[in-house]
Amino acid sequence: MSTHTEPKKRNVTPFRYDIVGSFLRPGALKEARIKFKNGEITAAQLKEAENAEIVKLVQKQKEAGLQAVTDGEFRRSWWHLDFFWGFDGVEQTFIEQGYRFNGAESRPETARLTGKISFSSHPFVSHYTFLKSVAGEDVVARQSIPAAAQLLFELDRAENKESTQAVYPNRKELVSDIAKAYRAVILAFYEAGCRSIQIDDCTWGALCDEQFSAFMQQAGVNVAEYANEFARLNEEVAAGLPDDLVVTTHVCRGNYVSTYAGVGGGYEPIVETLLSIDNYSGYYLEFDTERAGDFKPLRFLKDNQQVVLGLFSSKFGELESRENILKRIGEAQQYVDLNRICLSPQCGFASTKEGNHLTEEQQWRKLAFIKEIAEEIWK
Repeated sequence: MSTHTEPKKRNVTPFRYDIVGSFLRPGALKEARIKFKNGEITAAQLKEAENAEIVKLVQKQKEAGLQAVTDGEFRRSWWHLDFFWGFDGVEQTFIEQGYRFNGAESRPETARLTGKISFSSHPFVSHYTFLKSVAGEDVVARQSIPAAAQLLFELDRAENKESTQAVYPNRKELVSDIAKAYRAVILAFYEAGCRSIQIDDCTWGALCDEQFSAFMQQAGVNVAEYANEFARLNEEVAAGLPDDLVVTTHVCRGNYVSTYAGVGGGYEPIVETLLSIDNYSGYYLEFDTERAGDFKPLRFLKDNQQVVLGLFSSKFGELESRENILKRIGEAQQYVDLNRICLSPQCGFASTKEGNHLTEEQQWRKLAFIKEIAEEIWK
């Protein structure tokens, strides 16, 4: 495989071999959650159990050679909803039907408005403080949060539309309040010592899905305008943040109990809008299956941005073909220089508490495999 320039080492996120952030919940943590639900242990005891497992996880990530570590999302049940519930004016709500995936349906929960959205405090900030304290100074303690556009997307769901419009008859005010709340919580993370924020975002996976896009158009939604609204909201959140805060984003195409969402489709329909968002240093993009299309959309990547190729699946434990991975990296190099490429799984190993269908041993072996390939390429 040829390179355009000499391989360079990276000292900020994203790193050459990286992660999206969530890890399979260990048995001890699952047991503690069941006991808490049954009233057998207190909230304080559950927190102690979470703390103990996060300490172990951080150590395992360091042993795996990761330069950026997370808390595995061990305190969350969802990659996104738990975060939304932490804002003022947003509550947990149970509905009739969960999110639909290929052959599976999630728990029927959502985030619904009870009043205007604002930030006064957020439980995730103290979660980050703990992660930072156990991570030490030899690795980057990274915080992942769902995108501001993801909250808007959730509030636009049919089950939530009436309550959203009741609180916000003016959509511009809704978008503005989301942006303000997000900027406030990100600055709170920064004050807690965070210098790496990852914005997880399923909206783009939905908008480039052929089936969903057709459904939206039939419902009278201009998909291009909707995508632009998401981009400008995310851009407003990321604008003017401290210079030493690295902001990246991960585009997800569905990751629930080893299944995916929608029928798929390449990034081409939305890529110019997606990659036009200012102040993102890197894009974690899923390329683990043909559902994501080819690498041609990478031609729109800005010169100062990295792309993290999600060529490895977090949905199954078997290792990918080494030869095929190297071949695909070569194909990506037709559109982006090798030194602007990094590698990771296409998503986390447990976007929800249920987790994907693989073992913890397979999870760590997958990361070791990615490290081996990255070290071969960027010697």
